[in-house]
Amino acid sequence: MRVTGTGHASMRIDTAAGSILCDPWVNPAYFASWFPFPDNSLLDWETLGQVDYLYVSHLHRDHFDAAHLKRYVSKQATVLLPEFPTSEMEDELRALGFTKFIKAPNEQVVELDGGLKIMIQALTSPTDGPIGDSSLWVEYDGVRLLNQNDARPTDLSVFAELGHVHAHLLQFSGAIWYPMVYELPQAAKTAFGKQKRDRQFDRTWRYIDDLKASHVFPIAGPPCFLDDALWQFNDIHGDEGNIFPDQSVFMAEYAKVGGTNGIVLLPGSVAEVTTEGATTTHPVPVEEFFANKVAHLEEMRERKRPVIEAEKASWRHPEVDVLAGMKSRIEPLLDESIYLAKGVGGPVRFDLVGYDGESVESIVVDFPGKEVRPYADEKVRYRFRTDRALIEHLLFIDEVDWVNSLFLSCRFSAARIGQYNEFVYAFFKCLSEERLQYAEGWYDEHERTTDAEDITLGDWVVQRRCPHLKADLTRFGIVEGDQLTCQLHGWRFDLSSGRCLTSVGHKVRAHRVDADTPAPAGEALS
Repeated sequence: MRVTGTGHASMRIDTAAGSILCDPWVNPAYFASWFPFPDNSLLDWETLGQVDYLYVSHLHRDHFDAAHLKRYVSKQATVLLPEFPTSEMEDELRALGFTKFIKAPNEQVVELDGGLKIMIQALTSPTDGPIGDSSLWVEYDGVRLLNQNDARPTDLSVFAELGHVHAHLLQFSGAIWYPMVYELPQAAKTAFGKQKRDRQFDRTWRYIDDLKASHVFPIAGPPCFLDDALWQFNDIHGDEGNIFPDQSVFMAEYAKVGGTNGIVLLPGSVAEVTTEGATTTHPVPVEEFFANKVAHLEEMRERKRPVIEAEKASWRHPEVDVLAGMKSRIEPLLDESIYLAKGVGGPVRFDLVGYDGESVESIVVDFPGKEVRPYADEKVRYRFRTDRALIEHLLFIDEVDWVNSLFLSCRFSAARIGQYNEFVYAFFKCLSEERLQYAEGWYDEHERTTDAEDITLGDWVVQRRCPHLKADLTRFGIVEGDQLTCQLHGWRFDLSSGRCLTSVGHKVRAHRVDADTPAPAGEALS
């Protein structure tokens, strides 16, 4: 099995029975804030796109690059489609000209032509990608590969049970806006960033240990930030709180925990994977490339500057009445929302900075009141500040997912009172009736589902499944004193009360080993 690195989470897998192109991303994403690093735009995409199969793990735009798919990927390719709860992925790909699809039943092996086998695991909670994320397992002639990209399954045993995996490709770096955009003292921001960076690596080590593959390939990050306004997010400034470590940092950290089987893929690197080992060739020496990272980034910044400026010029739509547009888009969904609106539980404020860089219009999305209105000087728990032009553009293009656009762009600042609230971001990911109804149904089912099985962790008896997204706490749970941390997403719980310390709701059922009765789990959205 030949694996060609094509940048970020993208790769081309070649076997004698067929070729698969995965997650090709080249064009800037999220309001021109994210670019692939190392740069992959100079690869021979005309040739790379002539494949038998296409796999897109999910609709995040650093995985689903519509312009690139339309121009470079053969429309004769058969799409390997995850079993997602909505038809959005298939609809988007059909609109780009793809007509051949294999709808892979979730976690079932599908045999393709020539003995090539695949299995797709679809993750379908509202917090998994834009309503779905997935991983791809491939087998040919006894060689097995797992492309986990940036999916976070609670269990890899479904893949391990199919036989020893020879190549495990997975995320290790950050892909979020936290904590960089929060209005915090720099010392606090650094501390939170370091904590997140450490958790990212801990989660990666856990996945690697679970699968025990012959070779580990760090992929799916980090992006690079080439706009001058975002340049500080690149991990080149000696900031221990930067959440975007690159592949060379992964290799150094992996060595500290005893890892000796890591392989870095640059764009154009080729790994020949067999049951006996892996041989890799690179377009340039890997260590030399990362030693010159700053120079590579600076060269990319100058080369891509016209692309960024052209994108920025397209965002202003002064003819758009933002308040009226937000009311039209959001209020009908507020009327339909039960669980998400209850979960947010209060007004969310948007401070929109005008073209002059000084004037500000403040608009409130009032979840209890089910309306969008001008800010009335009330107290809010969540506040976002961004350029008015960005909201104008989202309304102009009828964007249904403000997470997969505005928030991932990092072109905003945020402040909150109290804990993180996942329902805020879940709602702004679901600005269509189809998405909202799915999310409402998921949370309804999730709230009514009880987890009766208990396990013992240290001095505590706790429910086996994390109240957040059902991760198995026998594998991801760490108890320190009276606190439980689920390492899958870093959520923490006070075991004495069951209260979640990371977000609202999601209480855990727990009691000391020598106690008679458990602390009540409470309501999921309390």
